[in-house]
Amino acid sequence: MPTQPAPATAVVRDPWFDNAKMMLVTLVVVGHSWVLLPDDAVVEHFYDFLYAWHVPAFVFVTGYLSRSFVYSRVRMWQLFRTVVVPYLLFETALALFRIYVGGEEMDGLFQDPHWPMWYLSALFFWRLLTPVFRPMWGGLALAVGVSLAAGLQAGDTLDLARVLGLLPFFVMGLKATPERLEWLRRKPAQAVAVAVFVGIWVLTTWTDAWASTEWLYYRSRYDEMGYADDVQALLTRTLVLAIGTLGAWAFFALVPRVGGWFARMGAATLVVYLFHGFFVKGAGYAGFGGWAEGHPVIAFGVTTVGAVVLALLLAWRPVSSRLTELVDPLGYAERHVKHAVALTAAKDRVQPRVQAEIEAGVDAGLDHQAGAPSR
Repeated sequence: MPTQPAPATAVVRDPWFDNAKMMLVTLVVVGHSWVLLPDDAVVEHFYDFLYAWHVPAFVFVTGYLSRSFVYSRVRMWQLFRTVVVPYLLFETALALFRIYVGGEEMDGLFQDPHWPMWYLSALFFWRLLTPVFRPMWGGLALAVGVSLAAGLQAGDTLDLARVLGLLPFFVMGLKATPERLEWLRRKPAQAVAVAVFVGIWVLTTWTDAWASTEWLYYRSRYDEMGYADDVQALLTRTLVLAIGTLGAWAFFALVPRVGGWFARMGAATLVVYLFHGFFVKGAGYAGFGGWAEGHPVIAFGVTTVGAVVLALLLAWRPVSSRLTELVDPLGYAERHVKHAVALTAAKDRVQPRVQAEIEAGVDAGLDHQAGAPSR
């Protein structure tokens, strides 16, 4: 007796990572929105606390979800379609928005990614490095060495300083497996995570005493930050990497594991990331910063809540499903072409059968008229 082929297994999304992705991109919107607020010790503390760990966690997720990347024609086309094309489109669109709506002066277009566009530039290079670092024994140690050395020489071109500076978190994600992450799902890890966040909160109270906010961006050379002593700069970068690592792990330990509407929004994080800048910049051009100076406490709450609502709105399926067409126009065109081809093929298969049925019906009618016996 021949065996029946096994049914195709549906791809099941992990709500843990979907929740993490949506929470992290929401925090990106919150952090970018806080720049609209006046300089204040409380706001700066919240900002430093957030940036000490949430970008490393974001990059870690990126690495984990890049583990399957290989040098193949299909994967390279996907890299071009989903990273390079959106980078060119949104780097141009956001620059034009800032020039003609905000009256800003922009230079180094495409060569020096502007504002949130650095992530797409970094993602392009990180994906290309994936087949090199993932199987490499000691790859994480090498990535840490690259990060430490990046502060000595790396410059602004394509934000290579940030690409290399954050590389350890990406490689850490590449090396992670569901089994290795399982310990973060345990109750003791969650208790430790709370303690880690408390420690980072206390430490970032005095950020300027041991470093500065600029260190949390991973984008500047050591000499640009006034460090004549490379040893001291290397130790500071090491400390920042350690804080980012502990904070990222603490975050993942506290991320909910349940599915639901919020987890489903995790599929639209790139839409949120690419479109939120227009709203944040637009609020700045509309004079929100001036109003915030006169109402600092209320402005902090309004800005934070507004940023969360904006992220949820952009990720809401009726909105994100339409904006995805702008984020991935080539994919949208491909899907429509394949759909049209499939419809044409279906018609080609159906029409001969219909024609045959019509002809059979005609023949039967002629036989009946001729008095032929029924079959």
